[in-house]
Amino acid sequence: MHGIGVGLERASWRLQRIEGLRTLRSREALMVNDDFQKAMTSTRELEITVTGRRAGQPITLPVWFVHEGETLYLLPVRGSDSHWYKNIQRQPSLTISVGGTKIPVTPTLITDADKVGEVVEKFRAKYGATEVRRYYTKFDVAVEVRLD
Repeated sequence: MHGIGVGLERASWRLQRIEGLRTLRSREALMVNDDFQKAMTSTRELEITVTGRRAGQPITLPVWFVHEGETLYLLPVRGSDSHWYKNIQRQPSLTISVGGTKIPVTPTLITDADKVGEVVEKFRAKYGATEVRRYYTKFDVAVEVRLD
C-alpha cells in the first residue's frame, strides 16, 4: 500500500510540474508576442529569415509589412519572382524578427488576384502609393502570417 501511495504522489508531483511548465511557457509566449506586437508599431520594416531552396541555409532580409490585429501581411518586391517567396514555396516556414524578438511562423501564400490587390492597397495606405510604385514591380502574390 505504501508503495502505491508514494508512486501516486510522485505521479501527481510530475503532472503538476508539467502543467506548471506549460503555464510558464504560455506566459513567456504571451510576453514575447506582446513585446513583438509593441515593436511592430514602432518600425516600418522587419526581418524575415527563410531557408534557401538550393543550399538549405538560412537567409535573412528586411521587408516591409502591414500589421492588422493578429495578422501580418508581406508583399514580395518582385512578386512570385522574389527569391524569398520562392524559398517559402519550397519550405513553408519563416522566422520574423522585430525589436530583438524572433518568432517562427507558418506563412500562407496568397495567389488570388483580388486578395493580393487588397494587400497591395494596405501597403499603399501604409507606405504611400509613390513608394510602393517605386520599389514593387510585380503584384501577383502576397503572404499572410497569423500571429496568434
